[in-house]
Amino acid sequence: MSGHDHGPEMFDAAFWDARYSSAHALWSGNPNHHLVAEVGGPAGLAPGTALDAGAGEGADAIWLAERGWQVTAVDVSGVALGRAAEHAAKAGDEVAARIRWQREDLIEWTPPGRAYDLVTSQYIHLPGALRHTFFARLAAAVRDGGTLLIVGHHPMDLDTTLQRPNHPELLFTGDELASEIGGDGWEIVTNVTAERETTDPDGRPVTAHDTVFRARRV
Repeated sequence: MSGHDHGPEMFDAAFWDARYSSAHALWSGNPNHHLVAEVGGPAGLAPGTALDAGAGEGADAIWLAERGWQVTAVDVSGVALGRAAEHAAKAGDEVAARIRWQREDLIEWTPPGRAYDLVTSQYIHLPGALRHTFFARLAAAVRDGGTLLIVGHHPMDLDTTLQRPNHPELLFTGDELASEIGGDGWEIVTNVTAERETTDPDGRPVTAHDTVFRARRV
């Protein structure tokens, strides 16, 4: 959920339904790289229950379900969730059965407390006060021993030719996230600024910077 304005309409269902309806596919259809690396890598996680906050067209939720996770996939856009459910069905009945698609306004919705082994949020960008509340709610949904994984665009991207939000407050660092969730009761597993090569809107090569933050509730 990144964009170039941060008025209320930027985050509502009508905006996102219209945006998803404008294209056959808004995203690549591949799971987010940092989710794969953190959850499925050498120091990955055993399958359990997962909350995918901002599920979009479902690639992350499907990837998790294929690996045995029971996933609650939440998004504000009914168009996106309908498309995601179709993708899950194509992945097979067993995969589709592991995912519950749930339409919620993530700005207003409070997930159940201490309910998930993994809570993941990939590239959701909100103004400061909304972001603080949103991530605090996600953190509260992680059960003891569970993992919070947040990935977003790093403020360093504002110094590149990448198309990023015009409002710096929408971008964040891992240190800011650590402060917002509170240090007590958490072990910081990953707090890095990850570089990846991509192209800007004019097709020029550029290095993007992602905030990758993973913490375990202890």
